[in-house]
Amino acid sequence: MSSSRLFRASSGAPVFFGILGWVLAAFAFCLTPEAFAADDVHTTLLINTDFPSAREALIESIEAEGLVVSAVIPFGGMLERTAGGLGKGVSPFVDAEIVQFCSARLARQLVEEDVTQIALCPLSIAVFATRVAPGQIAYAYHSLGRGSNGRIGASNLLEKLVGRAAGLARLR
Repeated sequence: MSSSRLFRASSGAPVFFGILGWVLAAFAFCLTPEAFAADDVHTTLLINTDFPSAREALIESIEAEGLVVSAVIPFGGMLERTAGGLGKGVSPFVDAEIVQFCSARLARQLVEEDVTQIALCPLSIAVFATRVAPGQIAYAYHSLGRGSNGRIGASNLLEKLVGRAAGLARLR
């Protein structure tokens, strides 16, 4: 169902929620723990490494699994470039990249379970350092959950890759 249909009456006329209704709904949403922390985002902090070493360790970990990195997205740079146009200050990141890759086996399993799971591909892991803690490097990834064998496999793969990459980064 499209979002435009969610807020329309059957005649097609907009449903009036009123400003007070929207404010109360937004306030109630902000009181839920899910609004502040996502349980499906996992973060691993790295000790005694730098950003280039952490990025290279992540790529090496992915390739050691026989997977191909399809893109490295310079996320921190994108935030820096767009900050002025959006009326925002500097990016919260010193460095931030998102590494995307795919497992053909897992992709096939996911879409055979449910074709809409195509939206889960490619898999990605972020590597970043923030301005608040510039010497601290982290990996973060979105767990796909435990709802099916494909999702379990993908979540386990992400966990394995981050664990291997963290170990490699410590050695550099």
